[in-house]
Amino acid sequence: MFELLPEVGLRLPGRAGTLRFGMDERTAQWAVATVADVRDGWVCGARWAFSAQYQGLTLDAYGDTTDRHGRHPDAPGVAGIALTRGPFTLTGPSACPVVLRGIDLFGYPAAEVSDALSEGLPPTLRLSGDGLYLTAVSFHTEPIPVES
Repeated sequence: MFELLPEVGLRLPGRAGTLRFGMDERTAQWAVATVADVRDGWVCGARWAFSAQYQGLTLDAYGDTTDRHGRHPDAPGVAGIALTRGPFTLTGPSACPVVLRGIDLFGYPAAEVSDALSEGLPPTLRLSGDGLYLTAVSFHTEPIPVES
């Protein structure tokens, strides 16, 4: 089970610990590598990024972000984390729970999840989906700007 901790990071399955915001790249990769193979990635504005596959989910993390235009503060260490469901797992609940406030985000239809989270989401978190079930969740150290 993955547990989203919006102000802190992501609790990893088993006894792998927590992928924490601000954690350096080596420590972050080491934590994730205890449950899955880590692969290098790329994210614009980040000095490093990586991904890992776990039971039909892709975990993406990136860090040491800078904004040369000055719209957002620079963020050392882990700055963003995302979990995305594989395209062949979208017709039912995810094999691995992804939990926020005790609610399995990928375990129930999107409408039910939305109703259960009616209190509102933290400004650092985004859910997305294009069908019956949610397909992705991402969260960041800083609030995500609202697109116009």
